[in-house]
Amino acid sequence: MTGSPVVLLTGFEPFGGAATNPSWAVASRVADTWAGPGVVHARRVPVTFADAPRAVLDAVAQTRPDAVVMLGLHGGARELRLERVAVNVADARIPDNAGAQPVDEPVVPGGPVGYWSTLPLRAALDAVRDTGVPVALSPSAGTYVCNATFYAVQDALGRGEAPRVSGFVHVPPVAGERVTDDDGVAADGTPGVPLDDLVRGVAAVVGAVVDELRS
Repeated sequence: MTGSPVVLLTGFEPFGGAATNPSWAVASRVADTWAGPGVVHARRVPVTFADAPRAVLDAVAQTRPDAVVMLGLHGGARELRLERVAVNVADARIPDNAGAQPVDEPVVPGGPVGYWSTLPLRAALDAVRDTGVPVALSPSAGTYVCNATFYAVQDALGRGEAPRVSGFVHVPPVAGERVTDDDGVAADGTPGVPLDDLVRGVAAVVGAVVDELRS
């Protein structure tokens, strides 16, 4: 592509009684400290099945990015998780922030079983490994709001409503913080990963995406 790539980086508001959400802390810090190439915009989205996908797509309309990297919290993770697949099922063990708790419902009625990430996952994996931050490929994004948002955005991508490069990354808890993950599992924050490390890791993912866009 020509010009300067634009990347939209999204993170979620707090949920499950937590005071903060590392996904938004990381997204906002990466955007604030990004020195290029390209431009990174950060947007915070609600933890609700009904509103999160639309909030991301509204941000797409506002920022007109070349790529979307969505972040969410996985309380049981101990590394960045680069998600391969979004699945067409919403099944919540805990209510979302609007009180919705779907069970075995499709994210998009009549939609395909799943959508692949279109991020350069292998390049991103290598880039994060080079920083020393723990990282792994993950087979799917679960069945909570994170997955529903990932799926809905990929579905929109297929209909021309979103950039061709789009995907999801789960971040682990920040070291020392107690969180509740999207399965309702309490994590005591030990060991966790330092926030500065998560910022470096996600910046490496964004860098791999920018390199893909510029190639």
